[in-house]
Amino acid sequence: MRDEEFMKLALRLARKGLGRTRPNPPVGSVVVKGGRIAGKGYHKKAGTPHAEVVALGEAGKRAEGATLYVTLEPCCHHGRTPPCVDAIIRAKIKRVVIGSVDPNPRVSGRGIEALRREGIEVTGGVLKEDCDSLIEFYRKYITTGIPFVTLKLAATLDGRIATKTGDSRWITSPESRRYVHRLRDIYDCVVVGTGTVRRDDPELTVRLVKGRNPARALVAEGLSGIKPSLKIFRADGSERFVFTTKEADRRKKDSLKGLGVEVVEVRKTKEGVSLKAVLKELGKRGITSVIIEGGSRLAASALREGIVDRLVFFVAPLMIGADGVPAVRGLGVEALSDAVRLEDVRIRRFGPDIMVEATPCLQA
Repeated sequence: MRDEEFMKLALRLARKGLGRTRPNPPVGSVVVKGGRIAGKGYHKKAGTPHAEVVALGEAGKRAEGATLYVTLEPCCHHGRTPPCVDAIIRAKIKRVVIGSVDPNPRVSGRGIEALRREGIEVTGGVLKEDCDSLIEFYRKYITTGIPFVTLKLAATLDGRIATKTGDSRWITSPESRRYVHRLRDIYDCVVVGTGTVRRDDPELTVRLVKGRNPARALVAEGLSGIKPSLKIFRADGSERFVFTTKEADRRKKDSLKGLGVEVVEVRKTKEGVSLKAVLKELGKRGITSVIIEGGSRLAASALREGIVDRLVFFVAPLMIGADGVPAVRGLGVEALSDAVRLEDVRIRRFGPDIMVEATPCLQA
């Protein structure tokens, strides 16, 4: 069916915007007339023209009487750019084919209604599952104000992320590490704990051609051992955050602020900094997606607080032993009925490593 063929192209275009459009969703669009492509486009960045407008601009006068394919329902409200519905109507498009209905309460169905009122034929739900998957970060953010959260872990076959001396480079293969860089490239923010920065001093940047560095966030109840010279605080154009508590050392907070780091005080629980509070603050700053990369205590806190939407777990064919650092420390599980269960499990290979991708499900 040709509708699916052109929607697949719109999806490929939309994926070019992954990680670049926050707080907007990635969207792709194609204008087709007489079975031939007249224009195509995707949303590149918030504040720039939306995918439909780019495609219509490329099509020009050929858009009259044509069909417009778009992965997400066209917007009908004024934001940083005018409504796409108005542009579609002005271009005299005859038919619009949509993948997903916009979950934004300001739009949801209203864009479709506006087009139909103008006599434009609208077909919805074409490759809906693929189009819905494309906007999963946006869907959660726009309906809750909270970023989508992925917990990434990398461990040996016996569940260790470092030796007893703290040596952890490299547990996984180059193939796995390249994939992690691709993940960072599409997430808005990478979050780590104090143990990881003290042990590894990671940069948390993206080493890909045309890669984009995400924002970096450190969760630190106290700031002991947190030095301004750490690589995570280096200025590279991306945002840098430290989430701590009001009890943390004021001089250290001021020192970090002097580097351009945003220091945010949040409430704490009996286990430490509240990750739910961290996510709420990131959401206020337009962060739509977060990837938590370590360490073991932060991973346990994320699972315990029930904030993880997706788990990505790399398992390498190595064994360290019980005296190594566990991947998840202190979940407090006493009975199997209290364990974190995984659903929708998918398995992939990266070199010699196995990657398990799943949805955590906390048992009542």
